[in-house]
Amino acid sequence: MDSGSLSDLPELPNSVTEPDGSAVIRVLSYNIRSMRDSPVALARVIKACDPDLVLIQEAPRFFRWRKHLARLARAANLVYLSGGGSAAGPALLCSLRATVERTEDVLLPMTPGLHRRGFATAVVRFGDAQGPRLGVVSCHLSLQKDERYAQGELLLDRIAELGVEHVVAGGDLNERPDGRTFRRLSAALQDCWAKAPWGGEYTSTPDDPHQRIDAILATKGLEVLGCGVPDFLDADELRAATDHLPVLAALRIPAA
Repeated sequence: MDSGSLSDLPELPNSVTEPDGSAVIRVLSYNIRSMRDSPVALARVIKACDPDLVLIQEAPRFFRWRKHLARLARAANLVYLSGGGSAAGPALLCSLRATVERTEDVLLPMTPGLHRRGFATAVVRFGDAQGPRLGVVSCHLSLQKDERYAQGELLLDRIAELGVEHVVAGGDLNERPDGRTFRRLSAALQDCWAKAPWGGEYTSTPDDPHQRIDAILATKGLEVLGCGVPDFLDADELRAATDHLPVLAALRIPAA
């Protein structure tokens, strides 16, 4: 399939809890450039994707950042889960379908002269109180290649430390799939686009999509039903919302 083309999958599955207790969920990863663009367009894009989880990068980090994130969540029919200023940018939103077990914001070691990075993490359940558990991590890796690789290793460590069988991680990796860090992550985790391509591939930039530097990654036990840049979104709103394109995936979490 040509890069950036549409796959043969006609529609991304909707969220549902299945009779056997497994859960199909929609996960969105999106760099929102600190909401410096149009918050109205941004909320409309997120809402149109109908996600259960939103893994945000470059969330507001400074004055009244919690208020800005809560307002965005409310406009998209979601709730604020974790991250933002307390995680140096990554954040998590979720639908009311998710039952939250715990959250933790993690700050990574800082290299002098470079931007502080962190992870927003959570463990949630879908369905009833005995529904399947899912670890969630939002990340935004460094522009500097050696620091980025070290942060990729820390991401894998954090996933293991969540102590749950199934984990989805997503974010702006600041690297293409042939890069060292991207290859390290996709060796340990499923690169959801490569596993089940759906929609468009390239995430940067809305005006000229030419590279995939944003990804959703999943542990091996999760079934990837489709992943990519949605083709049903309004192009003008995508350009108005931020300088990245969103990545949307449908995953099936096996029954507990």
